[in-house]
This record gives sequence, C-alpha cells and structure tokens, in this order.
Amino acid sequence: MYDVIGVGFGPSNLALAIAAGERGAASPRALFLERQAKFGWHRGMLIEDATMQVSFLKDLVTLRNPASEFSFLTYLHGNGRLIDFINHKTLFPLRIEFHDYLEWAASKVADVVRYDREVQAVRPVRTNGVIDAFEVTSAGQGGTSVDVTRNLVLGVGLKPYLPAGVDRSDRVWHNQELLTRVRELDGRTPRRFVVVGAGQSAAEVTAYLHETFPKSEVCAVFSRFGYSPADDSPFANRVFDPDAVDEFYSAPEDVKQMVLDYHGNTNYSVVDGELIEALYSRQYRERVLGTQRLRTFNVSRVADVVETGEEATVTIESLSTGQKTELAADVVVYCTGYRPADPVLLLGEMGELCRRDQEGRVKVGRDYRVQTTSELQAGIYLQGGGTEHTHGLASSLLSNTAIRAGEIVESIVIAKATLETDADVPTVVPDFADSL
Repeated sequence: MYDVIGVGFGPSNLALAIAAGERGAASPRALFLERQAKFGWHRGMLIEDATMQVSFLKDLVTLRNPASEFSFLTYLHGNGRLIDFINHKTLFPLRIEFHDYLEWAASKVADVVRYDREVQAVRPVRTNGVIDAFEVTSAGQGGTSVDVTRNLVLGVGLKPYLPAGVDRSDRVWHNQELLTRVRELDGRTPRRFVVVGAGQSAAEVTAYLHETFPKSEVCAVFSRFGYSPADDSPFANRVFDPDAVDEFYSAPEDVKQMVLDYHGNTNYSVVDGELIEALYSRQYRERVLGTQRLRTFNVSRVADVVETGEEATVTIESLSTGQKTELAADVVVYCTGYRPADPVLLLGEMGELCRRDQEGRVKVGRDYRVQTTSELQAGIYLQGGGTEHTHGLASSLLSNTAIRAGEIVESIVIAKATLETDADVPTVVPDFADSL
C-alpha cells in the first residue's frame, strides 16, 4: 500500500517526489509512473539559445527549502559552473541547461519512479462501502503491474492544441515536436515554412527556422498587429507569488476572472521583449538588403491547409480586408499552445464522484485535493492542469512548483496521520445492561 502514486513525472511530480523524500522519517511512501522511457520535458523545444522565462530561484525546491540539496545552485556547483553562472549576471538560464538540471534531479530520486509505464486504469478499493484506496494498473515493455495507493496525484501535464480540422502530418507540425521533426528532414532544405501563432513559442520557432535554414523563407501568421511583449515587471510578477494563490483562491468568481483577464499578458500569447527586437531587426535588415526571407502576415489567420504529395497549400486570410493569399509551403508549424484535458478522466466512473462547479469544472481544495462525495474518501490531487480557475495563473507553471509540491505532501501526511489516529481509537460499546 503506497501513501501516494503520482501519474506522470514531469517537473511538478518531480518536485513532489523531492518534497516527500525530504520529510525524513515522516516521508510518505511514494511511487511515480511515467510513460516516457526516461525523464523529458518539452524536449522538442530545447532550442540551443532559448532561455527560461522564470528565475532559476523558482526551481524545484528553493522557495520551499532554500537549503535543499536539489537546488539549481547545487546542480551548478556539482557541475563546476557556479562561478561562471554568477559571472554571467542573469536570472534566466538556458532552457537546455535547466532541462539538464531537471534530469540531474530526477536521477537522484530514480528509486521511486518507474519509466515506460502508462497508466491504463484506476479502480476503486472499497472498505465497508467507502472508497478508501485506488488500484492503479499500468503497462509497459515489462508487462502489466497493479499497485494500490491511498492517494493519487495527477500530473499528466497539458495536451498540445491544434485548431479544429487540423491534424498532424509530415507537413503539419505542432511546435512541441519541432526539433524531432527538423532532424527527420535529414539535411533537406524546405523552400518555405509557415509558422502560426503569436506567443513566445511561435516567435522562438520563427527565429530558429530563419537562422537554421538560411535558404528558406519563413512566414509568420498571427491575428495580432504585432508580437506583444510579456509583462514581466515586478508588480505584475506578484501574480505568481505563493501568497497570491491564497488571495486568488478566496476571491469571488468575478474577481478571479478579472485577475486572469488583466494579467494574461504575463504568460499567454506574449513574447520576450529582446526576441521581438531581434526579429524586427532581422526583418528590417532583409528589407534594406532586398532579400526578404522573414515575412509576417499580421491581423491574419490560416483559413485552410490542403496537402498534396509535394507541398501544402496554405490559404492566409486578412482579418481586416478579407483578402486571401495562397502560399505553397513545405512545412506548417502550429504554435497554438496547450489545453488541459479533463483532469479526472482517468478515474472512469469514479469521476462522477468528483464535485463540479456551475461551469462543469472540477472543484479543488486549497491543498489541490479534488472535492468529492462522501463515498470517495481516498485522496485525488491535481498538479497543474485543471486548477487555473481555482488557484490562478501559476497553477500550471514552474513559478510555484516548489511550494505547491510541499503543500500537497503536507496534506497527504496530515490525512495519513488522521487515519492512523482514528484507527488507534478503540471502539466503545455501550453496556446497555447497566443502563437498564
């Protein structure tokens, strides 16, 4: 019987594994199941010069435990780069370096993780008619296994989103798979790329393709007039503070929506200011030289993509004039973000025991535990997806990962202690004979 099984092993559940292990003798017995063969986080976007958008201090542990041996600074020290990083005078490491840090941390807790395990089913375990545990079935190359747990932490992340009617193919990509797809080109040089989207990923993909393929045309298509800069000013960044979660969670619904609307430009469809400047400089330089490879179609949308054997015909429609332009493209890259799936879909029929609000969204406690009917007493916790409406903008981001992991572990430990205390209390049987 495990105290907790985590489904998925990205940064959020990695932070949870560390937080659980750092409790020493009070550590809950934990297991994590990951369908990938090894740890990996957005590998398809580990562009060589791309940097993180959050400070290295918002790593897996520092905000929760600055003395932890799992900190980014400890990683740098162990790899002989601490002084070099300090001299670099930046809060934002390379993304590929931060990924290496995550792999380093994952290797230190490998004993609680099973890779190449895809969870196939979660079934109830009942005691006296109440569901007080889960039976988790997972499968991989090693066969099928069944494990039992008192608590389940769902950290399966977000799913790549493509507009309705768009399907992935050899010519239509989602940016999640960018580097993998580029390697598959095997040295071939596409004549034209079309990049769809206005956010950070879209700008990074545009810059990467433009630099990597110096003979290719790169066309950026987005509905905005231009790339919008991310608001990373100190006051706006407070929306990602741990204390902001408390304030957001207790706010009325209309205030929550107001905050999400006001501060969406800290995260959604916005681009780092330096990257915007770099792209504009490239485009302007090409106009001066008369060799324009970087083109932008602003206030526009991709109306249609028709694939043929040799290319994809992309129809771009101006939203202001309705004029349509057809482009013959070798590759279309959709940088259209990610969407959360129904967080309790994995539970099957038990999902009906999870309470929902008037919008059909799962109700989640401040400790990230799903609110359920009295029939379901085993714990279900959400990491990331499915909690933005209750916990705010930081719910699926790295900014609050360390604190969130600690809060979930604390909730599990308290629930376990309560359960053990209740089990130790003797049942008192009244002596009705005496009362008579």
